[in-house]
Amino acid sequence: MEPTQDIRAKFGRFRILVLGRANAGKTTLLQRICNTTEKPEIFDREGNKIDPAVVQGTVNRGDHNIENELVFRSNRDFVFHDSCGFESGGEDEFTKMKKFVLDRASTTKLKERIHAIWYCIPMDESHRAITKAEERFFSECDTSDVPVIAVFTKFDALWDDAYGQLKSSGLTRRECSIRAPERAKEIFANAKIWDRLRETKYPPKDSVCVAGEMEKDNANCEPLLESTTSTLGEEQMQMLLISTQQTNMALCIKYAVE
Repeated sequence: MEPTQDIRAKFGRFRILVLGRANAGKTTLLQRICNTTEKPEIFDREGNKIDPAVVQGTVNRGDHNIENELVFRSNRDFVFHDSCGFESGGEDEFTKMKKFVLDRASTTKLKERIHAIWYCIPMDESHRAITKAEERFFSECDTSDVPVIAVFTKFDALWDDAYGQLKSSGLTRRECSIRAPERAKEIFANAKIWDRLRETKYPPKDSVCVAGEMEKDNANCEPLLESTTSTLGEEQMQMLLISTQQTNMALCIKYAVE
């Protein structure tokens, strides 16, 4: 196995494109992955730091730059890119996002390649989980060897729906609380959201349901890291991610043994 330091020297930091509509819980998810509550620092492609106020101003004007890099001080070995725009239906933003994916998936500059894509879909709006944005992305965007993970955020919103159903059936509050997580999974399965995504032309490689409040200790992002690692096609990329993440020791042990 190639030493981790050699892999990092060759490929640089682990780079992820994060997609999803506004209020999908993207920022808090990334904060949890990087074990912080701070906002990320923002850099341009050349590595120059950008004032967040300037970035917010461009976003408000509808001029978001997907090339900008989001880096958390708690873990600078992760680099995130935010699509921020095409989900609202803008043709120009969709074209930019698609070009970014194609360019960064195949660039010969290895340190600029994206290694994974997380598409965040919030479950607090489960009735419109799959909008035209999701349909278009998964039917038109060939991400080549870059795996796409469908991340169903705010999954605990379904717990509330499940609790209400169970309560109306006559169960006690305690019984409802115990059974709500499993009933939530049934509600999700019956909605066939994952089934619809798997039937698209370019389906995601895997899916992960993220429950719990991201800013609290009950949030569990380990399944997302495990899913991303398993869908990476190359051992070098797996080792790059494993050496980058700092929150899942079991993942490190698992791949060290294997």
